[in-house]
Amino acid sequence: METIKLRAEHLNLHFGNKHILKNINIDFPKNQVTSLIGPSGCGKSTLLRCFNRMHDLTPDAVIEGKLFLDDLDLYDRQNSVTEIRKRIGMVFQKPNPLPKSIYENLSYALKIHNYPKDEIPGLIRNALEESFLWEEVKDELKKPAVKLSGGQQQRLCIARTVVLRPEVILMDEPCSALDPISTKKIEELILKLKKDFTIVIVTHNMQQAQRISDKVVFMYLGELIEYGSCDAVFNHPQHELTRRYVGGHFG
Repeated sequence: METIKLRAEHLNLHFGNKHILKNINIDFPKNQVTSLIGPSGCGKSTLLRCFNRMHDLTPDAVIEGKLFLDDLDLYDRQNSVTEIRKRIGMVFQKPNPLPKSIYENLSYALKIHNYPKDEIPGLIRNALEESFLWEEVKDELKKPAVKLSGGQQQRLCIARTVVLRPEVILMDEPCSALDPISTKKIEELILKLKKDFTIVIVTHNMQQAQRISDKVVFMYLGELIEYGSCDAVFNHPQHELTRRYVGGHFG
């Protein structure tokens, strides 16, 4: 029996007069990787950003429906956005390290959340080890993070998320700016991290989705068309649109 970690119920999102997400109902299982696939502009990244309240500052964004982390109503205004984002971390398309040292990129978040000073070095080492980065940077933690390679920067951004021990990690095309070798490392990292975290990832790379996913969501024009196991969606799609998309007939 799967434990549901994150869910949306009758989610609709409007930007002004544009109806962007249309009656989305979905459950994301705990400690699994769920990939969101679909053509550009179908609403994948927009859906992802709903779960950690990224649209709060968009002036004309109107969200209807319910989103939950376990039983926590994510849009109940009594719930702190800061706490929600601690529990639901996010990794973006392009690496975005802070203009600080490697060490400070991780210590900054821990200090904001008032972690005890004496625990910070150990937490940073653990996060860098979990992100397959420790052996590469352990002797140069004072080095500016922007001097790292693109793949290393993205793993640092994952470490920066992991260090706060979120329950869910949202990833918005984390490999799109990376070379094949760096992409392979991130994929291996994702498969390792799902033992401790629930992961939802947006990807345009269908081969990547097949390599890393337990579940797959196919979206089209703001609607959830199909949702199922990776094998079911790619090899036995129930909807004609899904069949055409995974077959490469449009993209």
